[in-house]
Amino acid sequence: MAGRSKKKADTVFLVCEETGDYNYTLQRKPGGEKLRLKKYSSRLRKHTWHVEKKK
Repeated sequence: MAGRSKKKADTVFLVCEETGDYNYTLQRKPGGEKLRLKKYSSRLRKHTWHVEKKK
């Protein structure tokens, strides 16, 4: 137990591909693939693709 370090969760943002707006924030552990989700964009008033981005 003494030699282990825990990976902390990073804050990542979900950015709309069409408008470039930062609409959502998530807490994720580092590593793995980037998220690409269909979420609601309030500016366009429809569901659009959002991709993960670190600020």
